[in-house]
Amino acid sequence: MDNYINLIMIFTIAFVTAFFMTPFVRSLALKLNAIDIPKDERRVHHKPIPRLGGLAILGGFLMALVYYLVVVGVNDEMFNFKILGLLLGIIVIEIAGIWDDIKPIGAWTKLMFQIIAAAIVVGFGVRVEFLSNPFVENGIIEFSTPISILMSMVWIVGITNAINFIDGLDGLAAGVATISSISLLFIAIYLNQTQTIVLTAALAGATMGFLPFNFNPAKIFMGETGSGFLGFTLGTIAIMGLVKNYTAIAIIVPLVVLGLPIFDTAFAIIRRILHKKSPMEADRGHLHHRLVDSGLSQKQSVMILYIISAFLGLAGIVLIETGIWKFTLLIVMIVIFILAGSRSMVDMAHEEKEGEKNEKN
Repeated sequence: MDNYINLIMIFTIAFVTAFFMTPFVRSLALKLNAIDIPKDERRVHHKPIPRLGGLAILGGFLMALVYYLVVVGVNDEMFNFKILGLLLGIIVIEIAGIWDDIKPIGAWTKLMFQIIAAAIVVGFGVRVEFLSNPFVENGIIEFSTPISILMSMVWIVGITNAINFIDGLDGLAAGVATISSISLLFIAIYLNQTQTIVLTAALAGATMGFLPFNFNPAKIFMGETGSGFLGFTLGTIAIMGLVKNYTAIAIIVPLVVLGLPIFDTAFAIIRRILHKKSPMEADRGHLHHRLVDSGLSQKQSVMILYIISAFLGLAGIVLIETGIWKFTLLIVMIVIFILAGSRSMVDMAHEEKEGEKNEKN
């Protein structure tokens, strides 16, 4: 019972802290002139919106973590050591985030900070040291130290940028991060991964506390302080818990749960390379842009992507319990449902526009 009470407390503290911090962070952003002004076609908002909202998410996460470490008390020295590494990495990420939200910096400069942050957590022992071999019963593939370090850093930096790339519509990145955190939370509970349970509960609570202010029409954006923090933390959590589980199929779970931002990032990189552009060069070809350009409103587009993320989270949960063939069948059904639903919403959006035109005429 105590474990469930602590879980509820962690989530509640994170939620309440983020919720009440957000208005203060918004006022701070206005004073610091940390404001997102729409200057190019990639922006879907039409008026200046304060940034720095990620500070409220971070505040909720840290308060929940303090409760767990100080009030509940943890005797696991290795966990405390890795948490220290995570916090130091977050400091580096937030320095870049605050800097970028107040005075935008270049993509390569942000990448440098991300690599430094990833190197810190990896240096504190957060590494992919082995993977399960799904083709051999009880088979384990161990990695050499250099490969382990490289894989871990690529994963963390990749997820950090993946969350950043989908932060293009009101409530999208925060909502997807919430869904992913909750999915990982349920999986961690099933696998009895205490570290992951604590971190995902704190992250889910903090992002949900921020969301009421970030839904369309948004009163504040999370900015780089939020997207960088969420991506970095989610990437690190996946390595600390699920990736290192011995279950043969467990390695695929984080890839599935975080499938939406991962796919969007991979597609963006391939698209930019094919067009002979830098992978770091921003454009208007992301999934959320395409949905809006198809005629959907921001809210409709975000709901579609929420549904996709939720189904992928469900698939990740199911994957822990079932075999690869049942999982494949589930994915096929999800894809069919999503495609049909998306097509239906696009048609509805076009009908609404046609109706508005007819009324004007």
